[in-house]
Amino acid sequence: MSAPAGAPAVNPLREGLRAERRPEPWTMVIFGASGDLTRRKLLPALFSLFRDQLLPEDFAVVGFARSPRPREQFAAGMREACEQFARRRPVDDESWQRFSRSIDYVAGNFDSLDDFHRLRAEFERIDKEHGTRGNRVFYLATPPDYFEPILTNLGRAGLVTPVGGRGPSTRVIIEKPFGHDLDSARRLNGVVHAVLHESQVFRIDHYLGKETVQNILVLRFANGIFEPVWNQKYVDHVEITVAESIGVEGRGNYFETAGILRDIVQNHMLQLLALTAMEPPVAFEADAVRDEKVKVLRAVRLLPPAEAACDTVRAQYLAGSIAGAPVPGYRQEPGVAAESQTETYVAMRLFVDNWRWAGVPFYLRAGKRLPKRVSEVAVHFKAAPHLMFRGMGAGALEPNILSLRIQPDEGIALKFDSKVPGPTVRIRPVNMEFRYGTSFGQEPPEAYERLILDCMLGDSTLFTRSDEIEAAWRYISALHEGWAQADSPLAGYAAGTWGPHEADALLAHDAREWRRL
Repeated sequence: MSAPAGAPAVNPLREGLRAERRPEPWTMVIFGASGDLTRRKLLPALFSLFRDQLLPEDFAVVGFARSPRPREQFAAGMREACEQFARRRPVDDESWQRFSRSIDYVAGNFDSLDDFHRLRAEFERIDKEHGTRGNRVFYLATPPDYFEPILTNLGRAGLVTPVGGRGPSTRVIIEKPFGHDLDSARRLNGVVHAVLHESQVFRIDHYLGKETVQNILVLRFANGIFEPVWNQKYVDHVEITVAESIGVEGRGNYFETAGILRDIVQNHMLQLLALTAMEPPVAFEADAVRDEKVKVLRAVRLLPPAEAACDTVRAQYLAGSIAGAPVPGYRQEPGVAAESQTETYVAMRLFVDNWRWAGVPFYLRAGKRLPKRVSEVAVHFKAAPHLMFRGMGAGALEPNILSLRIQPDEGIALKFDSKVPGPTVRIRPVNMEFRYGTSFGQEPPEAYERLILDCMLGDSTLFTRSDEIEAAWRYISALHEGWAQADSPLAGYAAGTWGPHEADALLAHDAREWRRL
């Protein structure tokens, strides 16, 4: 049958993809539904999935928070959030009315077993009204102090169905930070595994949902030209940067207990390191991919206390300016101690002790109040072995760099040397660039859209496993202990600069320098 006149043409490939990627009916319960994460990310992501026809026909979204409010009030607040933050905008009345029919709200305390029993009773009504068949996704969008009581009460209230069989499914998404150090991460894993099977647990790091992060694997393992040179024979060093222009944004109390090492390096940056350095998995499947990532994290060389101060730089931003506007120093931020020793910037040199990367330094830097927001992985290749252009006016040749831009303007660029047109040999570096927006003609989905959909489908490839979490904390906790024992100094840098001069000296010691971004 042909499409009606005036109707948009149907793309069979896209329709097949939608059918393949559409999960079975689900109810998603968001603990911490009154929080900023729900408003800015989770509900907008769900609405965009709905508009893209990637949610199941039968679904429900239940907000669970301590403050009592009518369902209509909660839904109205979520519409405002979607109008401000959803990728699929504007929010038209017809789409919102269909979507909002599936929104519900339950007021309760995270440490009250009675409130979890009441939630269970609500599920009976929701399953009948929305046809969700008892399948549940519980999203822990709360401060980490509430993870343990929520998980415990889910088990005690009988809200977790066992793995296997033909019955309904239960999955739990846990936000970062997962633990504060290695010991706390192990304790939390113990709480998780007392209630859930590992296959039911989805520890989320939104960086893994970004298109360019996923494209690291495709770039490496789907293209025959890159993998043969992705090793110590051809790579001089690897640089990973996560820079933010914002400060602590009113989160001074939290940041005082975390610091940039826990807040950014332990999760985002070590995940980027693992994807960049991992061996080819036997298949693009959850356990195969995560097995290789764990091997990388276990191979990261631990720094003895005496070397912690030599191979790392920790610093804190001082008053300065961002985009011409004056900003206060970290110690002047609300909730920050007047004599705070918490780092807002860290730079480090680390090594992955395996055959592929033996002797290749990985330089990591992360910081707040830097000149711009940018995250990238840059692979610096070794110089050509024989420079035949000496004495021909060629000048100094620059090394080839493959840079993967994570945010903003997701894309990939390859820098190589080329001859400048003219009668003499003059060489200048040029860039070959690929950008998602211009190459595919569409905006990539938000990270939370991809990750929520993957959880509903039961695909845990882009989520972290318990041994992966502990391997990352093993390195971070050892580094914290080394800083404490060595009494590592805290440098300062003006807001709006690229960090302290000590970070430049770290690379200058190896006759290298940070990439200009």
